Amino acid sequence: MSKSLLILISGPYLTGTDGDEAKIRQNLAAMESYALPLFKKGHLGMVGEWAAWPVIKSAGGDSHSSAQFQEFQYPVAHRLLEKCDAILRIPGESRGADIEMEKARQMGKIVFTDLDQVPDVSAEG
Repeated sequence: MSKSLLILISGPYLTGTDGDEAKIRQNLAAMESYALPLFKKGHLGMVGEWAAWPVIKSAGGDSHSSAQFQEFQYPVAHRLLEKCDAILRIPGESRGADIEMEKARQMGKIVFTDLDQVPDVSAEG
């Protein structure tokens, strides 16, 4: 593989947080921590929540418990997955990430379960 990939970074977001905003931010930070290593390998990482929150807020949602969050979070991530070349499933229990992994497999996307599996194409681009 020699081309740069758009990679959805998928992992726990709400799971295990009991709605605690600090824990949710920690989960988001864990996903975001893969963006730079992926970039250094020549790829672009995306996190579903980066795309979902503007939609949720525009629809009037302002919290994780809002109806708009429930309505748009997964559908936005799934549309983003359609545009991505691959998915990177980071560690941690997550029903949503497991659903995204299954969808990625059904779509024939490249599936990574470890950062070390992602090829380094930085010399090519």
